[in-house]
Amino acid sequence: MDDMRQVSLLTRYTAVRDRTQSLVAGLSAEDMLVQTMPDVSPTKWHLAHTTWFWETFLLRENLEGYQEFSPEFNYLFNSYYDGIGERHPRPERGFLSRPSLSEVMDYRAHTDAAMARLLAVDQDSKNARLEPLIQLGLAHEEQHQELMLTDIKHVLSRHPFAPAAYAGGDAGEAAPVGEPGWVGFDGGEVAIGIEAGGFHFDNEGPPHKTILTPYALADRLATNRDYGDFIADGGYTTPSLWLSDGWARVRSEGWSAPLYWRRSETRWEEFTLHGQQPVTPDAPVIHLSYYEASAFAEWSGARLPGEAEWEHAARKCRGADGRFAQAGISAHPSAASPPGSGPTRLRQMFGDAWEWTRSDYCAYPRYRPAAGAVGEYNGKFMSGQYVLRGGSCATAPGHVRASYRNFFPPEARWQFSGVRLARDI
Repeated sequence: MDDMRQVSLLTRYTAVRDRTQSLVAGLSAEDMLVQTMPDVSPTKWHLAHTTWFWETFLLRENLEGYQEFSPEFNYLFNSYYDGIGERHPRPERGFLSRPSLSEVMDYRAHTDAAMARLLAVDQDSKNARLEPLIQLGLAHEEQHQELMLTDIKHVLSRHPFAPAAYAGGDAGEAAPVGEPGWVGFDGGEVAIGIEAGGFHFDNEGPPHKTILTPYALADRLATNRDYGDFIADGGYTTPSLWLSDGWARVRSEGWSAPLYWRRSETRWEEFTLHGQQPVTPDAPVIHLSYYEASAFAEWSGARLPGEAEWEHAARKCRGADGRFAQAGISAHPSAASPPGSGPTRLRQMFGDAWEWTRSDYCAYPRYRPAAGAVGEYNGKFMSGQYVLRGGSCATAPGHVRASYRNFFPPEARWQFSGVRLARDI
């Protein structure tokens, strides 16, 4: 690794860590302590856990003379790495009034200074060996940046006055998107999964071939207007549209609209990162569970795409890399993102809303998790979850690509998750 490459790693590390700090700049210490449900982690915990990752997987073993900040933190801020040791229960992260936010910020500064030493230009051979783990750490922190946004949105949504996490961001009127068009694909034998080269998570490979029958995807995401029609037509009161477990959730939890929608006397409103706003009809609908996405597709006379169908279409839309760059913090996805390049003309494939697929989250052929504790990153969760594709308006810049596989259980609603319809042809 040459000196320019070393500087690039340190620059990249600093940029990612700085972005994390920028996301919390306007939040109070009280905001960052609250946990409103087991799936939500306090912002303070995210700040400490991402720092714990660097300390645990990079610094302890690779920086001579490194002194850990606090031995208690290994228990408090381990997330799910059983190979590392015992950990504080996830549903009780909101009980951690100590360490203070100030001490967590000191922990971040301590670790950043140590990482700067590790990435110093005289460590070239070591950095070349560690680069895959460093890239994993950067992607891990970017994932937590998105979780910080989804989690603080849930936290503030429970406040009686619906305070904004971030200033500005008036939803305004979205550009009309019209009726969805359909883009057809011939199917046949197609390549799925990322090739070697460049950073990717282990669950994105190995690359393999699969057979697709001819299919079509809607050229845009389903909108709030579309979903409002589903609600008005009795979508939440018609059991024949729902999977059995989904219908049980509707009944037991009283679902009647997407997670953050509220009905005023005259209109639907939704809670956003910028506070309570009118629902924008032509913006993509978000905060749907898999069950809701599936029921909406059934009502629409369509279905959800398979993840191989989605990836094949995304490669046609954006090329084999399919990376997306986005800046800023959005209240909700854009209603007028540009069509994809090339002949497919698919819109909103990257960076508007995570798109549920009907595919179980499972291993690709010949998949093997990485050795050691980092092998717990993806493989251990391949049960009882569904794959989402494409990234959302809360996803970090440049984080997603055509092969990227997100995954959540079917009842999850607090993520920026939406739906693109598919059908057989």
